[in-house]
Amino acid sequence: MPALIAVTPSVTIRQVSVSSMDNNVYLLTSTETGNQVLVDAADDMVKIVDLLRAAVRDGHQVALRAIITTHAHGDHVRALRALSGVSGATVLAGQADAAEIENTTGVKVRRSLQHGDTVKIPGLSFDVIALRGHTPGSIALAFAEPGQPVHLFTGDSLFPGGVGNTGRDPVRFNQLMTDVTERIFNVFDDSAIVHPGHGAPTTLGAERPYLSEWWERGW
Repeated sequence: MPALIAVTPSVTIRQVSVSSMDNNVYLLTSTETGNQVLVDAADDMVKIVDLLRAAVRDGHQVALRAIITTHAHGDHVRALRALSGVSGATVLAGQADAAEIENTTGVKVRRSLQHGDTVKIPGLSFDVIALRGHTPGSIALAFAEPGQPVHLFTGDSLFPGGVGNTGRDPVRFNQLMTDVTERIFNVFDDSAIVHPGHGAPTTLGAERPYLSEWWERGW
């Protein structure tokens, strides 16, 4: 069942787990406009439709405007073609992963995202953070509003207990750790909530003490 994981003055955030790989699908709905953004149409259209309907039951006049894919791996895009087809939502993804997503799904990435970009939809705004290493075009999204913790949607780049899989490749690992350190931990405070691509959420405060340990172990 969809879970309501955050309610702020400007947004509701819902999550549902899909597939045997426990992929997280996130839905943000503006309380002002009813516009919605879905992060990672991973799998299971039935569950995703239930997720969308949950916001309707709250009384929102809602419209799914965008689907943002955090990276190109197949377990994160299995429902992308079906959802984009029925909703007409714009598909966005990291620039370096866009071609692979298009080849895998047959869906056109309408906007390729780079580090420092901002995605703006009436009522919702996200900062794009490139986190290279798990895939070349992996991105995280930061949603912030005054007086509230920042919500970070990190795909498979940052989890409770460490960064994402880099294939035991030291070059990829060093790149991902550098990006995560400089672009996440050095930018946001400990209250920031991390919503990963699989499994449970965490906070930067809970993970920050272990950064040196992650560097030392090399994965």
